Amino acid sequence: MSEQLPLLIELGTEELPVKALPGLAQAFFDGVLAGLDKRGIAYQRGDAKPLSTPRRLAVLLPGVVEEQSEQRSEVLGPYLNIALDADGQPTKALQGFAAKAGVEWSALERTTDAKGERFVHRSVTPGARTAELLPEIVREAIAAMPIPKPMRWGDHDYAFARPVHWLVLLFGKDVVAAELLGVRSDRMSRGHRFMHDKTVWLSTPEDYVQSLRAACVLVDPDARRARIVAEVEAAAKQAGGNARISDDNLEQVVNLVEWPAAVLCSFEREFLAVPQEALIETMEINQKFFPVLDAGGKLTEKFIGIANIESRDVAEVAKGYERVIRPRFADAKFFFDEDLKQGLVAMGEGLKSVTYQARLGSVADKVARVAALAEAIAPQVGVDAVLAKRAAQLGKNDLQSRMVNEFPELQGIAGRHYAIAGGEGSDVALAIDEAYQPRFAGDDIALSPLGKVLAIAERLDTLAGGFAAGLKPTGNKDPFALRRNALGLARTVIESGFDIDMSQLLVMAAKPVVSSVHKRSDMEIRERRASGMGLLESMDTGVELDFASAIITTSNDIYDFILDRLKGYYADKGVPATHFNAVAELKPASLYDFDRRLDAIGTFAQLPEAEALAAANKRIRNILRKAEGEVRIPGDIDRALLAEPAEEALAEAVEAAIGDTGASLHQKDYVAVLARLARLRPQVDAFFDAVMVNAEDPALRANRLALLNKLGDRLGSVAAIEHLSG
Repeated sequence: MSEQLPLLIELGTEELPVKALPGLAQAFFDGVLAGLDKRGIAYQRGDAKPLSTPRRLAVLLPGVVEEQSEQRSEVLGPYLNIALDADGQPTKALQGFAAKAGVEWSALERTTDAKGERFVHRSVTPGARTAELLPEIVREAIAAMPIPKPMRWGDHDYAFARPVHWLVLLFGKDVVAAELLGVRSDRMSRGHRFMHDKTVWLSTPEDYVQSLRAACVLVDPDARRARIVAEVEAAAKQAGGNARISDDNLEQVVNLVEWPAAVLCSFEREFLAVPQEALIETMEINQKFFPVLDAGGKLTEKFIGIANIESRDVAEVAKGYERVIRPRFADAKFFFDEDLKQGLVAMGEGLKSVTYQARLGSVADKVARVAALAEAIAPQVGVDAVLAKRAAQLGKNDLQSRMVNEFPELQGIAGRHYAIAGGEGSDVALAIDEAYQPRFAGDDIALSPLGKVLAIAERLDTLAGGFAAGLKPTGNKDPFALRRNALGLARTVIESGFDIDMSQLLVMAAKPVVSSVHKRSDMEIRERRASGMGLLESMDTGVELDFASAIITTSNDIYDFILDRLKGYYADKGVPATHFNAVAELKPASLYDFDRRLDAIGTFAQLPEAEALAAANKRIRNILRKAEGEVRIPGDIDRALLAEPAEEALAEAVEAAIGDTGASLHQKDYVAVLARLARLRPQVDAFFDAVMVNAEDPALRANRLALLNKLGDRLGSVAAIEHLSG
């Protein structure tokens, strides 16, 4: 193998989009490596990773071979019976193949495969020098980058995420000549726009990181991240508090600066009267500042900005940051004060005139439905129904507040503050906020029992309304976030340990929304009848259904939809799909019960008897399925017809197992049930070895089918264990 040399590729640009920068850097890095792999150019990756700043994308590899390995090719030609005539002379087919290969036919080699002997052309081409291939590799990497809206500049035909100003292409100590996106390659990078506004000479790729650091540029995002965290934490400590460093805010700041420097700032204490979530939202989302919290997690009047420069007058920089944030805080305080004057209860009046969805009525209609659901769910989980109804009735009122209009992310949070200010109990106020949890993937469910009830009721209505109105997600379209709501509902029920009948609740949720859709579709119904289409068509299935059937269809569809979301949820937890499918086939009415059955199946699957019993149950299901319509299977076993010792032994074992597991099934101790059923394996194996189920005597056959039916029913009482059979 030829010698390896370090490789540096740097593409210098105007400021790249903050949120897109990590993806662009990764794509550029991956594209270069893919280009090397494609051409068979060996390289040493080491701990190389994408390097980037707002003004550059870079790839730095510690070692890349100077030239490709030999390029070997093998092209198969015609078989001998086609290639040679009776005299052993080349046919036109062979002559054509040789001409295409650029050799005399006599120079071709032969090979043999399953069909016989044939001609083959083998060649070895010396590898090209890596330096000659690099321009095309970089060009391909750039072309493959995900740039949704590329920019054009000047009068050129090419485009990129932002205008390109320089290109470094160093292979060892040498510049690789190339011209890409209107710039010629050289060894000159650029320093910090203000602190080192000049070119940076790079002797070799190994100098890159340190040379740019000397020019006030931290080209490694991880180094910038570490510096930001260290400086922010130090500044917060200086202020006597702790910095709030959210991952999203930190990542955006990392991609905004090349040489980060923390600046401690402050604002007027009077603004702390505003809900701290609004102030934090403004600081993080709008200004990319880091709030400072006290030991109890409450916001202080201090915050930290990150400058892209080490200023000689930090106080002036701080004044600038404070000046920027003050008007937004003033607005937030004004909105909050005005909302307090109106009060949370009064805000609810406006919900009557706000359309939730054309076929589902106003937001006020939705609130009434959620309140009825919450009132029904509460007693089932030990929560005060009066409080649940009250919290639900106030739950959407803050949508009419000035604060939420300005900061939509504060839905529920603002309501909590206004509820407390209006004299509502702390549990009701907290539930108004927690009803939105989980707000995003990975978020916690509601903590308080009342909040959990509201979260469940809210999502039940959203799902039922979405399905009844024909808004079931398709592809990437999910306007009502039904997927997220389904998983949030399931997580809240399961993680709370609420053993509630989901099928009944879905029917309850479906009734009013199906009724609403039907009432608001009178014109549509008349048009269908006039055109001869008959009864109202289901919004989801297109099957003609009456009102009662539409409710059942809607609730069943939602349940299936929830299970579909749960499949991914459990897969993330490492639960095999076969285990999930085994429980899902039974469709337990309670999602918490579903979870317990799934745990039991996981334990059962570890038993040595599990595979054999799963296979036996699969066999039983197949036998019974084939017998359907041909034989009337008795409900009980006639012991007088037990002709073989093996079937008599199995019958006794099944009856004993049914007796032993009845109480455990009632108590939902599914692990105990399956553990007891596992002891049936010897009798089951002996039965299938010694007994012919499809006996010629109809009475014997029917009795044996009855025995298998009883066995199958109990084996499938926890889950359809046949799914565990390979």
